[in-house]
Amino acid sequence: MKFLQFTDIHLTKDGETIGGRDPVLNFRKGLAHAMEFHADAEALFITGDLSDWGDAEDYQKLKDILRDVPVPVYPLIGNHDERALLRAAFPDLADPNGFVQYTVPLSLGTAICLDTWGPQSHAGHFCETRAAWLQAQLSRLEGPVWIFMHHNPVALRIAPMDKIMLLDADRFAATIQPFSGRIRHIYHGHCHLPLAGSLHGIPLYAPRGTNHAGWADFSATRLLSSAELPEAYAVTFADTASTMTHMVEFGYAGDIKGEGSPDYADWDRTTMVR
Repeated sequence: MKFLQFTDIHLTKDGETIGGRDPVLNFRKGLAHAMEFHADAEALFITGDLSDWGDAEDYQKLKDILRDVPVPVYPLIGNHDERALLRAAFPDLADPNGFVQYTVPLSLGTAICLDTWGPQSHAGHFCETRAAWLQAQLSRLEGPVWIFMHHNPVALRIAPMDKIMLLDADRFAATIQPFSGRIRHIYHGHCHLPLAGSLHGIPLYAPRGTNHAGWADFSATRLLSSAELPEAYAVTFADTASTMTHMVEFGYAGDIKGEGSPDYADWDRTTMVR
């Protein structure tokens, strides 16, 4: 099984930039790159911050862009989004309580897409109603389960980022703990950083976003940090025994150098590039 994760695409009006980068152009570039090399993926998940300001026009633009993508695409909600406008554009994504969360059958198990949005807040929220919905899904699904969400449920130990992580992280952790044996992986966005960790033994992963990049400044106390790093998305390969996720830096514009053959017999001082 192969699936893709895009995150923090932050769509804006055409020509507008964020940090000097055009998020619409970069999203299109990322999709073109992914479809060139991974058009055989069975799903593409966009883990939130679909729009930069939650404008209705951005969600229509997203629908227009995705119309030509041959892979099924599943958008999630992030803190920059507006739930009502996102639901209006993608009504099939709402659960009975109005949250933007749903399940997706995969060739290997099921994906659960969660709503961690809260009004007038960059931090994540996971109320009792959402927790009950997640518990119900986990109770009925045999697994493996792949959870997708926007906000990180584990602290980064970077003070400004931890102020806007999932505030109800304890509730989320308590909800998934009894089902940890059937949850294969958790994927999130929000941080604009490549991250790997675990929660109750469940692996966590986040790639850098498709536009502006974050920077892990462990001395920061108030402000978030950014850096001029390549735009990226993630591709995951999975089978019944293993999972491997790559962060694909499609925004890298430098040279790709051949280093030499991996065969041991070919490793010598003449042929290896050093």
